[in-house]
Amino acid sequence: MTLNKQENPIGIFDSGIGGLTIANAIKKRLPNERIVYFGDTEHLPYGEKSNKAIRNYSNKIINFLIAKKCKIIIIACNSAASVIENEIITYKKIVPIYNVIRPVVDVIAKKYQNSRVGVIGTKATIGSNIYQQKILELCGNINVPSLATPLLAPMIEEGFIKGDISQKIISNYLSHNKLKNINHLVLACTHYPLIEREISKFFNGKVNIIDSSKIVANYILSELQNKKLLSKKPQKGHHFYVSNYTYSFENSTKFFFEKTIKLKEVKLFNH
Repeated sequence: MTLNKQENPIGIFDSGIGGLTIANAIKKRLPNERIVYFGDTEHLPYGEKSNKAIRNYSNKIINFLIAKKCKIIIIACNSAASVIENEIITYKKIVPIYNVIRPVVDVIAKKYQNSRVGVIGTKATIGSNIYQQKILELCGNINVPSLATPLLAPMIEEGFIKGDISQKIISNYLSHNKLKNINHLVLACTHYPLIEREISKFFNGKVNIIDSSKIVANYILSELQNKKLLSKKPQKGHHFYVSNYTYSFENSTKFFFEKTIKLKEVKLFNH
């Protein structure tokens, strides 16, 4: 199986359809590329699952994307990336694997020295302490207070973005003492860009919101150029798969991808 052809697709996976924010940014930044996306809607959100379960789901999805001949794979899920980071070495011999954490950490370490950089994400991501660890490895003078915000991803995935309930949940989390006096805030979940406006409004525009999707898209462009894997001509036929199809998920894709897309159900998991 040849996985390093320029015309082969880019594989992206997430615990649900939130990773479509990354897919959309990549589609805009790399218009010649074809995308194969897998959203594990059957098991979302990963942030509430055990590390063992997240490893199991991620391994099956990576094998699925390898079978689809993806030339690179992007783990768009912060929870999965934080849990399986040390276990993808064997896969990397077959296909380059990237995540949404490293590119963001690199930018923070270069640009935001001597500041307080808050991080919000799922329980799994925040519990792993991965952002704090990686940022401090590269730059020791950045303060990284982190807060788990577990209700945000399911709220967004179900389309509860605007309204009193969502505003109260957002305000409740962001007013936490841990996020006091931050200069920047990392949205460490691919769902959160959907509420970036509400988050910015809460801070009266005084906190710089770091959205990973554009940073990741630029990083992937640079990596494909370096590896000479950039497609030279437009490739047609993006494919979007989910582990559990519902009309509400398909309907929600427009929030993340700017248009409704057809989701195809694939049963990867034995129960």
